[in-house]
Amino acid sequence: MTFTFARTGPAPVPSRAQEFRVRMRDGVRLATDVYLPDHGDRHRGEHGDAHVPAVLVRLPYDKNSRYVYFDEVAARFTACGYAVVVQDVRGKFRSEGPTVPFLREPDDGYDTIDWIVRQPWSDGLVGMFGDSYYGFTQWAAVASQHPALRAIVPRVTTVDFNATAQNTAPVGRPVWLEGIEYFAHYWVDQGVYDYEPDRAVRPVIDQFEEAFRAIGARSTWFDLLAPRFTDLFPARGLHPFDARPVPVLHCVGWFDNIVTPHMGDYMELAARPGWDAVQYLWAGAIDHENYRLADAPATEETDHATNPAALARMLPDYVDPAVEFFDVFLKGTRRVSELPKARWELGHAGWRTSTSWPPPEAVERTFWLDALDGLDGIDGLKLDGSAAPPGGAAAQWTYDPEDLVPSLVPNSFAQLQSYPDLAPLTTRDDVLTFTGPALAAPLDLAGPLALDLHVTSSAPVFDVFVKLLDLGPDGQAHPIARGEVCVRADAAPDDVRVDLGHTGYRLRPGHRLALLLASSDYPMYLPASGSDENPWTTVAAKPSTQTLHTGGALPSRLVLTVLPAPDAQHSPTPHAQH
Repeated sequence: MTFTFARTGPAPVPSRAQEFRVRMRDGVRLATDVYLPDHGDRHRGEHGDAHVPAVLVRLPYDKNSRYVYFDEVAARFTACGYAVVVQDVRGKFRSEGPTVPFLREPDDGYDTIDWIVRQPWSDGLVGMFGDSYYGFTQWAAVASQHPALRAIVPRVTTVDFNATAQNTAPVGRPVWLEGIEYFAHYWVDQGVYDYEPDRAVRPVIDQFEEAFRAIGARSTWFDLLAPRFTDLFPARGLHPFDARPVPVLHCVGWFDNIVTPHMGDYMELAARPGWDAVQYLWAGAIDHENYRLADAPATEETDHATNPAALARMLPDYVDPAVEFFDVFLKGTRRVSELPKARWELGHAGWRTSTSWPPPEAVERTFWLDALDGLDGIDGLKLDGSAAPPGGAAAQWTYDPEDLVPSLVPNSFAQLQSYPDLAPLTTRDDVLTFTGPALAAPLDLAGPLALDLHVTSSAPVFDVFVKLLDLGPDGQAHPIARGEVCVRADAAPDDVRVDLGHTGYRLRPGHRLALLLASSDYPMYLPASGSDENPWTTVAAKPSTQTLHTGGALPSRLVLTVLPAPDAQHSPTPHAQH
C-alpha cells in the first residue's frame, strides 16, 4: 500500500504587508512582514518621522497562512497605533536556514528586535505576542535580554515544551505521542506535511520511519526526542526566568492541552521577587486553538478556522487584552492600575477578576475516593483533615496493549471544536470510574486540582491517566481537566500525586463530578511497554493489572480548589482570606 502525504508551502504575502529579508548575525535571512498603521496614535521624531511601538511575532506556521490569520490580527493592532512585525522563524516557509526548532530562537529574537529599533518608523520599544511555539519565541527573546523588549503576551504556551515530552523520573510523564508527532509533521523542512500514520504498525517508531521514507527527509528534532526515550532540553544559555524581568500577560486556556505547564510558569514567576509585580493572568474557557466552551462543539457558523465571520467575532477576545496590556507597558496611555492582576472565566458562568490567582476567597476541598461507595463526600464537601473513609478497600483495572483505551478526542489541540462525549469510557472494564451524586447547588472550581493515589501494579513501569469529567443529567460526560503519570514501581513513593492543572469551571445543579482512571489513552499517548523496554521500540507490550487502595491507612483523594457557594459569595459578610 502506498503511503500518502500532502505538503503545504507558503501562502502569498498580503498586499497590506511589506516583506523584508532580515539578516541574522550568521548571515541567514529571515522572511519578515511589516504592517504599519496608516495614521492614529503616533508621534513625530525630531526629523519628522512617524514613530510607533512594534508588536513582534515569530512563528513557524507560515506568517501568511489562513491558519494564523495575521493579516486580520495585524489590522486590529495597527488600528490601535502599533506596527506589527511577523516573521517566519529560521528554517520555516520563506526563511532560510536549517529546520531545527528552539536552538537559535534567543539569538534570532535579539537580532530581529535590533533590526526593528533601527527602522525609521520605530519608537525604540517592542512587545511580543502569540500562541504556542510563538509564545516560546517570546521567552527565548526574554532570555536574550534586548533592552528594547518591554512586554510580552505569551498565549497557550510554556517556557519548556520539551519538558512536556517525556520523563524517566520515579513519577514522571508518559510519552505525549501527539505532541512529539508534531515535530514529525512541522519540522522536517520549510513546509508542513499532513499524513496519517498506520496506528497498527509495531513498533510505534516504524509508523514514522514509513512516513520519512515516503517524504524523503527526516525531522531532526523527532529523531532526538523519540528513540532515546529521555528528557532532552539543550542548553540555550540564560534561562528566561533568570533574565531581567519584563511585564508578562499570561493568556491561558482552561482546556488547552498544555495548561498545566503554562500555569506552572505563571505560578513560579508570580512567586519570584522581581517578577511577581509584573505578572498578569488572562485565563479563558478556551483550548489551544482558541475554540470556546460557550460554543462547543463548534458548528459551521461558529468555527473560526473556516468561517470568516466567526473569525471576526473571535478576534476581539484574542487581540484586545494584548492591546490593553501594551497600552500600559509600551505606550503608557493607560495606568497600570487599570489592569486586573487576574482576569479569568468561570466556565458556564462568565468572566471574573481577582487580585491574585487562585482567587483569595477560594479554599481547598478534599473528596475521598471510596472503592466501595464511589466519590465520597461531595454533598458535605469534606474538608482536608477530615477522616478518610474507615477501613481499607481496593479496586483494580487492567492494561491490555491489544485493546487500548481510546482517546476519543481526535485532536487535543482543538478539543472544544469536537467536544466529544467521553461517557463511553466509563463503561469499559479497563477504566476505573468514580462518580458523585447530582449536585443540588453549583460547585465552582477556581484554582489547582490534584489527585493523590495509593496505587500499585503488576508491571515494573506503568501509566495512570486521569480525567476529571462533568457528567450531565443527559448522561453525557465532558472533560474538566486531565493529568497523567508514568510510575516506576521500584522507586516511586507510596502516595503518587497526579497534577490536574488549574481551572475555572462551574458544575451546574443536576450535574455530577466523575473521575476516570486508566492505563492507556491512545493515540494521544504512547502505549506503555508493560516492562522496562523502550515503548517506542517494543514489539510485544505486556499486559498488567493496577490496584488502587482507598480508605483506612492507604487513602486516595481528589483535591480541588473551590469558591464559596454562590449565595455566600454575595453575602455582605467579608470572606476569610486563605
